[in-house]
Amino acid sequence: MTSILSIATSGMTAATRRLEVSARNVANVRSDGPLPSADAAVQAQYPSAYSPLRVDQIEVDGGGTIANVNRNSPSHVRSYDPTAPYADSRGMVASPNVDLADEVVQQMVAQYTFAANAKVVNVYAQMMKSLIDIKT
Repeated sequence: MTSILSIATSGMTAATRRLEVSARNVANVRSDGPLPSADAAVQAQYPSAYSPLRVDQIEVDGGGTIANVNRNSPSHVRSYDPTAPYADSRGMVASPNVDLADEVVQQMVAQYTFAANAKVVNVYAQMMKSLIDIKT
């Protein structure tokens, strides 16, 4: 595979990973749980809050990119839900630290970078076809 094609393919793979991570964060935005400071019995009885992820995209030597998936820090924020069975005495629970506005931006970035890299693959294929047509 040529360098141009491998670079574009790596960009498409990174965009796909970015979209997957963002979709997982949005799907679990309401998956709260007990605070980490809750007693052990409560933590054992109820699942912990969802830990959101983020994508760190880094350059690869020789061209291309790779998307590393890491935990978002801090992973949770305190929110008020006195009806939750795992709420502390003040009604506080741990909610995932997911910013829906940022997730929309991440999904748009994934869409546009995937489309741009797909266009590069398409132009490369057309270029190769033209080159083969010239040779024959």
